[in-house]
Amino acid sequence: MSGHSKWSSIKHKKGAADAKRGKLFSKLSRSIIVAAKEGGGDPANNISLQNAIEKAKSYSMPKDNIDRAIAKGSGADADADAFETIVYEGYGPEGVAVIVEALTDNKNRTAADVRHLFAKHGGNLGATGAVAWQFERRGVVVVPAEGVDEEELMLVAADGGAEDVEQDGDSFHVTAAPEELAAVRQALEAAGMTIESAELTLIPKTTVAIDDEAKARQVMRLVDALEDNDDVQDVYANFDIPEQVLELVAG
Repeated sequence: MSGHSKWSSIKHKKGAADAKRGKLFSKLSRSIIVAAKEGGGDPANNISLQNAIEKAKSYSMPKDNIDRAIAKGSGADADADAFETIVYEGYGPEGVAVIVEALTDNKNRTAADVRHLFAKHGGNLGATGAVAWQFERRGVVVVPAEGVDEEELMLVAADGGAEDVEQDGDSFHVTAAPEELAAVRQALEAAGMTIESAELTLIPKTTVAIDDEAKARQVMRLVDALEDNDDVQDVYANFDIPEQVLELVAG
């Protein structure tokens, strides 16, 4: 897996005790509300809602919070109407391709904020389509490797509809088509396997290798600043930074 996947794993582990959990839950709720508003409140018939719920579960968001967000989105709620999804594309330091997915009630404000953050941290915002071709959308389930038989995992994952299983350090990354994410997670859980995270992501087709710690910090300052913005839901980038360097950057 790319260095970005390693970074996501590191941040996910830290996130459970993060002081920003309230902000994270707010973003997750917003995603559920909009998905329910656009496609209805039944996850079985709404793949976007299904995936938003899977991501919320991965971050241990309480079931009551999830249910309230679904109910809010399913009803005639003005808050849900106010939000729209916007995708920004650009380049960060070292030519790293970056995609930013936002849910906003004021696209002019969000566009200005995102443009400012790119410029402040050594990047530049591009036009639609500038970097999207460098990524493909997939569902990824992360399973801690400890105590897991790889062959059994591969069999269970394949039966659930997964495309690939790859070990990355102390975890396995199970990749699936977006519409199969929930089914793959359920199959793994039914087999008694622990799920660290399960969410839709954009996987880079090619990566930019960054081995220097100072350059890695510069790239991650942009990613962190974007992710800290209230309107930003997800940030994807095609960097490949060695795990030991990421640990230093995350420390």
